[in-house]
Amino acid sequence: MILIAGTMNVDPAKADDFMEAACELMRATHQEPGNIAYAFSRDPLDDGLIHIFEKWESEEALAEHMGLSHFTEFGAKIGDFGLTGGDVKKYTGATEGNLF
Repeated sequence: MILIAGTMNVDPAKADDFMEAACELMRATHQEPGNIAYAFSRDPLDDGLIHIFEKWESEEALAEHMGLSHFTEFGAKIGDFGLTGGDVKKYTGATEGNLF
């Protein structure tokens, strides 16, 4: 299992537009084989902070995702949202168990 988690910082004035584009990306990604979870969410305390969480069955599924048009088109327009930074990490070999 592969986990992706992190944050992106966008211009707060453009965060609604970012989330509209991110929702299109999420809808398409949810249909991909090997995708378990894929979410972008705005931080309720910081309008320009976007949280990212992804869960993939395999490296191959993630690699295929990164080459698909809905992902590359989103990446090409990300600068339009005033991206000022980010920190996104990939976690491999994760094991899963119930927390509660």
